[in-house]
Amino acid sequence: MSSPNPTLTIAKPDDWHLHLRDGAELASVVGYSARVFGRAIVMPNLRPPVTTVALAARYRDRIRAALPAGSGFEPLMTLYLTDSTDPAEIDRAAESGFVAGIKCYPAGATTHSDAGVTSLRRCEAVIARMEERGVVLQVHAEATGDDVDPFDRESIYIERELAPLVARHPRLRVVLEHATTRAGVEFVRSGGARVGATITPQHLLYNRGALFRGGLRPHLYCLPVLKRERDRQALVEAATSGDARFFLGTDSAPHERYAKEAACGCAGIFSAPAAIELYARAFEEAGRLDRLEGFASLHGADFYGLPRNREKVTLERRNWIVPASLNFSAGEVVPMCAGEPLAWSVAGANT
Repeated sequence: MSSPNPTLTIAKPDDWHLHLRDGAELASVVGYSARVFGRAIVMPNLRPPVTTVALAARYRDRIRAALPAGSGFEPLMTLYLTDSTDPAEIDRAAESGFVAGIKCYPAGATTHSDAGVTSLRRCEAVIARMEERGVVLQVHAEATGDDVDPFDRESIYIERELAPLVARHPRLRVVLEHATTRAGVEFVRSGGARVGATITPQHLLYNRGALFRGGLRPHLYCLPVLKRERDRQALVEAATSGDARFFLGTDSAPHERYAKEAACGCAGIFSAPAAIELYARAFEEAGRLDRLEGFASLHGADFYGLPRNREKVTLERRNWIVPASLNFSAGEVVPMCAGEPLAWSVAGANT
């Protein structure tokens, strides 16, 4: 006879793509990630951006100071790549012990990306140094320009920029951040063990139709945007396949409610308060709940050459309702699946 409250115990997961903001906003949200994740790679797109190891060290100190008392959560830092990044900064990153990679934002592609890279070819010296030192390049893979269809931005960027880059640098380690398309999955699989990808909960659970179901849904607007159903299916297959090149990265990105529900709303979905539970939903719907641990807890650590977490986390089948909104600095933020029931809960949380 099956238990009325089945549980699933996995190694403590990590989040390999996370936005924590800064100041009072940081203090409002960091606890949601620290409640379940052992580590997280923290994005550098602050204002001004985190472009040096010295700036990353100070940002890490602010994150640690904002953590709940007794938390063992470890922020892993990234540097914001620009056209003028000095190769010597890559050496400092490689020797720092806390910088996990260099983040490439194409200029104008997403939130706070105006200082980003105009062309990867302008960064050849820096990328060569990354290849030499084994530093990971983390890429927001979206082509920009009015001639590019928003739903094709990832596939076009891969074709124009990322695939040629990988061909020019055969030892470069690359993460396709928040993969959203079948083309992205195929690119990762063609790249061997040195190319990986993070996948978000929203891109596993929703296609682009969700943006318009019953009206415009601003809290499901993110960049890269939700894609076609065939793309979602490809992502689910990749995430649940057991392939070690695909791993968890929420891209959780909080914005105040007023900034989302606006004439020109901000891109970003705040999934941190229910992240592992949302992934559990996606894996259960695919009939692959037994493969959640690899995707959430093992593959990312292995790719980045870090030890796997020894602690465990237990998920239990217990319904709870995601809050309709949460405090965010002086305002409020609407989390992913706000007001909806979820079937899985972290034991001891969400009560």
